[in-house]
Amino acid sequence: MALPLAAQGTSENTVWLKVDTRDATLTVMKGDKAEKVFKDISIGRYGTTDAKMEGDHRTPLGRFTIAWIPQKSRYHRFLGLSYPDIDRAERALADGKISEAQWQAISRASASKRRPPQNTPLGGFIGIHGTGAGDLKIHQQYNWTNGCIALTNEQIDRLMNWVQVGTPVEIR
Repeated sequence: MALPLAAQGTSENTVWLKVDTRDATLTVMKGDKAEKVFKDISIGRYGTTDAKMEGDHRTPLGRFTIAWIPQKSRYHRFLGLSYPDIDRAERALADGKISEAQWQAISRASASKRRPPQNTPLGGFIGIHGTGAGDLKIHQQYNWTNGCIALTNEQIDRLMNWVQVGTPVEIR
């Protein structure tokens, strides 16, 4: 596996998010120092994957950035990730899972650090969000998302103090 973001020369003042899917934690990192740990997160109901596809209910592993933060969300707050990324798009193109036009659209978005297309066979609308009006008991007992990272509404409100568009996120 690639080196963690902190080991790749991330500035000691750079804030980034480390999502540990096995420990069910999201950690706010500042360089290589943990600033805040959010426990008992939920992920996709069918676990994680390196090769996410639309509708598989799995959380993609890898490195992303927060690409957009909408004003309103049915999940209380939503931090949209830069998914699908160019590496996944290149593999999917080689495997015949996306078209050349879809690859080009993802490539252009990646090069200009914009939100990638969210409507390809690779899926989209992957992010970090709250539970919204959902049942907190379900959140505490099960991985329930369609592939996102979910925190409680209170946790995501606290997380908002640390993040902005462009914040790096590593999901492992």
